[in-house]
Parts: sequence; C-alpha cells; structure tokens
Amino acid sequence: MEKKEIAFNKFYKLFNLISVFLVLISIILLIFKGLNYGVDFKGGTLIELRSNDSQISITKLRGSLLNMKLGDVSVKQFGNENDYLIKFEKKNDNNPNFIQEIKEDLTKSVGPGFNFRRVENVGPKVSAELLRSGIIAILLSLAAMLFYIWIRFEWQFSLGAIVALIHDVLITLGVFSLFNLEINLSIVAAVLTIVGYSMNDTVVIFDRVRENLKKFSDIKIFNLTNISINETLSRTVITSITTLLALLSIYFLGGEILKGFSLAMILGVVFGTYSSIYIANPILVLLKVSQRTIVKEDKD
Repeated sequence: MEKKEIAFNKFYKLFNLISVFLVLISIILLIFKGLNYGVDFKGGTLIELRSNDSQISITKLRGSLLNMKLGDVSVKQFGNENDYLIKFEKKNDNNPNFIQEIKEDLTKSVGPGFNFRRVENVGPKVSAELLRSGIIAILLSLAAMLFYIWIRFEWQFSLGAIVALIHDVLITLGVFSLFNLEINLSIVAAVLTIVGYSMNDTVVIFDRVRENLKKFSDIKIFNLTNISINETLSRTVITSITTLLALLSIYFLGGEILKGFSLAMILGVVFGTYSSIYIANPILVLLKVSQRTIVKEDKD
C-alpha cells in the first residue's frame, strides 16, 4: 500500500499571506511598542551575594527584591549553590545608604546569614555595548548562514533560507514585544540557537529537493517541493516533538529564570519548522528553480 502524501503545496499561498501579516504586525510592534529590555541592556546595580543559609532560595530572594520596588530584577545562581548574582534596574547614584537599606530589608524578609561580596553599577554605556554586541551577533550568524547555503546549494536556496530565518526571528521578537516579555542576554542566546535550528531543518528539506531535481526531470518544482517535504516529514516531526518536549519541561519545571529562554526556544522551534515548509520552499517555487538551474550551477 502506497503511503499517502500530504498536499502541503496547496496551502502555500494561504500560509504565505498569514506569514506576511504576522511579520508586518511584528515590525509595527517593534517600531512603535519596542522591546522590554532587561537589566543587561538598560543598566542598573549588580550585587554578588553569598549565603551561609541553605534555606535561602532564588525564589525567596527574587520575591523579596521585587517587593522593594527596584525595577526589573534578575537573580541567578553561579559558582557554588550559595552564590547568587543579583541585577536590578534601580541605581544607588543619589543615596549613599542604598545598599545598606537593601541589606536590612533582605535580613527582615529572608533572614540573616549572607554577605554582599561585590556591588557595582552597570552604566548605560556598558548596557548599550551589550545590546550592540547582541545585534551584531545575530546579524553575523544570519550572514554566515547565508554564505553557507550559497556555497552548499544555489543562490535561490540561499535566498529562501535567509528569508525563513528572518521570518522566524522577527515573529519571535514580535511575540516578546506584544506581551512585554523581558529581553536579556539569555534571549539573545535563544535567538542565535533558533537561527541554527531553523537552518538545520531547512537544509534537510533543501538537500532532498536538490536530490529530487536531479532525479525527476519531468516534475515541476511546485510538486517536487511537496514530494521532498513528505519524504523528510518523519525526521522533521520527530526532531521537533522531541525538542519541544525538552523545552516544555524546562519552561514549566525550570523555574522563573529559564522561562524567557525556553519560551523563545519553543517559539523558535515552532516557527522554524513551519518556515522550513511554508516560507523556504515557496520561494523556490516563486524563483522557478528547475533541473537546468542545478545542472548549470554544478557545471560552473
């Protein structure tokens, strides 16, 4: 019994329109609403805290600091289990007793048994440099992927892959803007990971498309992309589901500190899988890739 193919190509136009709409909404949100930058990018106060009490937890510390109305608060465990790195938006520029007041408030709320090993102000200049470095890292990764696909395949494939990547990144950032979710360095890391995941998924399908172009000279690219998607579908579904299971576990069980990172990754996996099928491949159809294109490039 022959395996029935799913007609993905019948929905190219519909999902392309949906994608254009989502990208436009994301761009509008990013321009007019902007992103909610965390302490990493806005600047603030950094405290390195060591606790002598094993009962003190990240959740307890974060809750106490949030009650002090210090703006955005980030609490991370580093080094051994009793060391914490605390960053919050408010600075101690005009109040010489600012840090002492925080110590007293923490002592009241979580108890004694800790000391501040280091206190620093994170200025706007450093934060601006971090933001610029994050943007440069994302742009360089996109450029590197573009170059790789150009060398590995043909320029039509390269264009399809890079449009799919931009689509995934823009919509993910649009979701963060819409719900006012915090953007910090871990989100930049997540976006870079999204770029790699989406590209990997796209390359698998493109590799099969290229192989089928050489094999079937009488089948047009519109139907050929559909055949290739179906042939790689089991691999795509299995990879996406297993990755999502791990990310969902991190999102629900990993604590507050990992929620933003895992959410960005979940969005990236979903949009990356979608764009590999409904963004990258329709561009091959639009550019009318054919067997002659592949043969010509191979000869060159």
